[in-house]
Amino acid sequence: MIAVTTVTQVPPQPVGTLLRAWRERRRISQLDLSLTAEISTRHLSFVETGRSKPSREMVLRLGEHLDVPLRERNQLLLAAGYAPAYRQAGLDAPEMSAVREAVRLLLAGHDPYPAVVVDRGWHLVDSNASAGLLLEGVDPALLAPPVNVLRLTLHPDGMAPHIVNLGEWRAHLLGTLRRQVAATADPALTALLDELRGYPCDQEVPEVEVPGPGDIFVPLRLRHRGTELAFFSAVATFGTPLDVTMAELVIESFFPADERTAARLRTPE
Repeated sequence: MIAVTTVTQVPPQPVGTLLRAWRERRRISQLDLSLTAEISTRHLSFVETGRSKPSREMVLRLGEHLDVPLRERNQLLLAAGYAPAYRQAGLDAPEMSAVREAVRLLLAGHDPYPAVVVDRGWHLVDSNASAGLLLEGVDPALLAPPVNVLRLTLHPDGMAPHIVNLGEWRAHLLGTLRRQVAATADPALTALLDELRGYPCDQEVPEVEVPGPGDIFVPLRLRHRGTELAFFSAVATFGTPLDVTMAELVIESFFPADERTAARLRTPE
């Protein structure tokens, strides 16, 4: 006898419900949104309650004023019965050749300092040769694609045992991810945050990042072949993206935080 599994389809939420959720997430009143988006409060209320169907242009305008990510703007359009406005080409697509070239130039230009490119889910997209310095001693299982750089960093078999200030760096990464979850409402990122919170840490993890005397950033302090290396990082994104993939790419470049680290990177062993 063949067992038949019944799959219950969860109906998509109406566009009005989604828009109200985004407005409340951004802590914007109906009045404030109606003023900035130049529509009447009554009309906005009707849209949110489903009494009025918004036009395609209105969905896009409200998504813009609510700072909804491009991926979720497409979901709003689909919920309203319209086709997505923003394409999502793979990074290997022919039309993304200029983006690929820009990424390669940025990565190569940052050598001999480490740099990585990640997507919205913190999966490693690309890196330069110097990024390998950060990964020495990591369990090879964590380097099997797709590589999640947050998991790789905080996992007890990953970089965590080599990070001198693991408590500080953990707080920094979890705080960044927590803000991203608030901005995107992405359930996959929420699950990742819950997973990372469950990893062990034998150091105090500050709830609020407060600088000590003379501090201007949270450094990444890494034990490497008997030497402590210190880095700070800068994050870059592409300006004016109209493609979901391009909008979600993040380039993180690491810089030496002291002369000893700079000298070590300039003269690799």
